[in-house]
Amino acid sequence: MEKVDVLKSIINTDGIIIRWPKKKEEKRAVLEYLITKFEPGKKYSELEVNMIIKKWHSFCDHSLLRRELYDAFLLDRTPDCHKYWVHVEEEK
Repeated sequence: MEKVDVLKSIINTDGIIIRWPKKKEEKRAVLEYLITKFEPGKKYSELEVNMIIKKWHSFCDHSLLRRELYDAFLLDRTPDCHKYWVHVEEEK
């Protein structure tokens, strides 16, 4: 199944994530969609991250999505969790 087909059953026509999927590949597709709502290079407070996530999902669990973005190495943060930013792969 293509990523677009996966997202059609999880994201409504307004672009809102309506449920958290069970399958690993579907979760990854949702996270890759959600990270596009953040501006690369910009530093965000935890409150700003929460506000962005809340805007783009409807199942009322912004903490889950924030953690999942971090655990998937899509979002980085300071050790004290005060600042967040889009993860950038380091060149070798």
